[in-house]
Amino acid sequence: MNLRIPGPTPVPSSVLQAMTKPMVNHRGEEFANLIVSVTERLKYFFQTSNDIFIFPSSGTGGMEAAVVNTLSPGDKALVVSIGSFGDRFATIAQRFGAEVAKLDFEWGKDADPAAIAAKLDEDPSIKAVLVTHNETSTGVTNDLEAIARVVRPHKAILVVDSISAIGALELKVDEWGCDVVVTGSQKSWMIPPGLSFVSVSPKGWEAYAQAKMPRYYWDFGSAKKYLDKKQNPYTPAVSLYYALDEALRLMMEETREGVLARHKRLGSYFRNGVRELGLSILAEERCASNTVTAIPMPNGIHPKELRRILREEFDIIVAGGQGKLEDKIFRVGHVGYVTKEDLDDVLNALRVVLPRLGFQTKA
Repeated sequence: MNLRIPGPTPVPSSVLQAMTKPMVNHRGEEFANLIVSVTERLKYFFQTSNDIFIFPSSGTGGMEAAVVNTLSPGDKALVVSIGSFGDRFATIAQRFGAEVAKLDFEWGKDADPAAIAAKLDEDPSIKAVLVTHNETSTGVTNDLEAIARVVRPHKAILVVDSISAIGALELKVDEWGCDVVVTGSQKSWMIPPGLSFVSVSPKGWEAYAQAKMPRYYWDFGSAKKYLDKKQNPYTPAVSLYYALDEALRLMMEETREGVLARHKRLGSYFRNGVRELGLSILAEERCASNTVTAIPMPNGIHPKELRRILREEFDIIVAGGQGKLEDKIFRVGHVGYVTKEDLDDVLNALRVVLPRLGFQTKA
């Protein structure tokens, strides 16, 4: 099967094999060595010296942790949304009592840093800016460096959902000044769903000291207290730590620069291949994601039918649209454990299937 969705992504065989190791005492020396090792290598890929915590959750759990550890009920949060996952960040903050000021941009477009700066200038009471680095629902990557630049002069902290970005796309956490950054194991990290990784800056810790939202399982303070003892506060997902250890070994072998370059090369290659077929890309090239591509459907073709044929006849799994784009696009993931041959298989299948559905390809 060629699993070409934005996540969960395919898992290398050596990573799957690593998960078969026997359980160990999660309060013992063997696990202590493991948690220290994977945490330090995560810092290398985050490009940070900040604290990094590993939580047993999908990326959304990490997003919730980011919110409840930095805000109090009634605090104002500026949520920058360019799609479904930006909207999710806003919903999480609202559910826990934050006063959300939402800055929406058209789906398929990236956020304008100048508009964010204007909102911060207008309202100095904003405590946090919540932003999606890479919007999986639209295949758009925000210019996070530029956004961070306009947030830095203000007292607000910058909280980043980089679930489908970091590890595959450039993010210099310390240099850019990102205070809380969240990612999930099932994307660029090439392991199954179930872990989220969250970095916290000194400014993030200052926000934590004032935050009054309810938290227990997601508490940064507990995570830090136990990490200082080379442990988790609660029983960790031991098998996923084994998987992470092996996946990070593979990524270190490829090098950070190599991983980033591969995703950039494959993202560009796939988008060019799509255009050569006569299809379009939802995102403009300057902000098109190198981890997932959203492709508008030609008139008269329903994405569910296209996806069905790809699945049943070619063993290729692609994603549909979400929210307002549900029946208007299909999405192809190219993140993590992916090769040019995987993408060629998708392009070749589209070349066969689209004419059958009434769209004449150019190539």
